[in-house]
Amino acid sequence: MPESQPRYPEGGADTARSALTLRLVLATFGLVICAVFAVLTFLAEVPLVFPIALAVLAVIALVDLMVVARRKLRGEPG
Repeated sequence: MPESQPRYPEGGADTARSALTLRLVLATFGLVICAVFAVLTFLAEVPLVFPIALAVLAVIALVDLMVVARRKLRGEPG
């Protein structure tokens, strides 16, 4: 095996780990941005589909935020 190739133990690569902290930051960012833009688009009197779509994305980000926070509280690495 060439020296440029990483060496893994017998049986393949290491187990994958979730980056929970990164997911927590990204979910928070998505929640804040989508919520702010939902309010701004509602006040700007654009077609109602845009603020509704942004509000749905904010709710999805909130659910993801709760899932990640729960996993971090259980002590999962990441």
